Amino acid sequence: MLKKRLIGVITVRQGWAVQSFGYRRWLPLGKPEVLAQNLDRWGVDEILLQCIDRSRSGIGPDFALLDRIGRAGLSTPLIYAGGIATPQQASAVVQAAADRVVVDALLHDDLGAVQRISGHLGAQAVIAALPLARDGGALQWLDHRSGRSGPLPAPVLDLLRDGVISESMLIDWRHEGRPGGFDELLLKDFPLTDVPLITFGGLSEPAQMRALLRTPRVVAVAVGNFLAYREHAVQSVKQQLGGITLRPPVYAGSGKA
Repeated sequence: MLKKRLIGVITVRQGWAVQSFGYRRWLPLGKPEVLAQNLDRWGVDEILLQCIDRSRSGIGPDFALLDRIGRAGLSTPLIYAGGIATPQQASAVVQAAADRVVVDALLHDDLGAVQRISGHLGAQAVIAALPLARDGGALQWLDHRSGRSGPLPAPVLDLLRDGVISESMLIDWRHEGRPGGFDELLLKDFPLTDVPLITFGGLSEPAQMRALLRTPRVVAVAVGNFLAYREHAVQSVKQQLGGITLRPPVYAGSGKA
C-alpha cells in the first residue's frame, strides 16, 4: 500500500452516483460503475464506493452494484461502504469486488461484530467511518441514521487504539461538498494521535490536501465531487501535490501507472 494516497469517492444514493452537499442535498451524476471506470483510468490510488442510504434503510450492501463494478475489471483497489451489518455481509462484499470495507453504523450498534470482521478479514481490510463536527469547541460524532450526535465513546476509541481497524476516516460531514470547507480542527481535536487517518469532506484545494498529507498520521485524502467532472482533475491535483509520494498520474494514451 502506498504511504500517502489520493482516494476518489463515489457517493451512491438510490442506486445512482450523486454529487452530495452535506449529505442533505444531492445532484445526479450518473451510473456509479461509469464513474468508477473513469477514476480507475485517471489514476486515483483507491476508489471509495459509499452507498449512503443502505444502513438507514436496513437493506444491506448493494451486491448488484458490486457485481457490475466487479465485472468492469478495475485495476484500482476498491473500498466499499454502506449497509454492512454482519461479518457475513462484510465477507460477501470482499468476495464480490471490494478489497476493503468501511464500518459506520456497526460502530454504534455492535463492536463485537466489528472485531469479528477484523478477525476474519484482517485489520488491514477494515476502515472506520467517523462523521464528525465541532459544537461548542467539542468534537461530536454523528449517527447519520438518527441525526443525533454525541462524544466519541471510550469503547470505540479503545477499539481504534487497539488496532482492530487499520485506518479511521475523519468525515467533515457538515462541509462535505463545500469547496475548501474541510475543518482542520477536527484533526487537531481527534483524541488518538497514533491511529492512521483518512480525511474527507470539503477537500478541493491541493494546497490544503498537501498540508494534510504532510501530517504524519494522515495517510490519505479522500475527494468526491471535485474529481468527478473533468478527465484531468486527478492529474492536476497530483501535479500540485509536489513533494508528496503518490502513484504517478495517468494520461490519455499512456496506459496504466
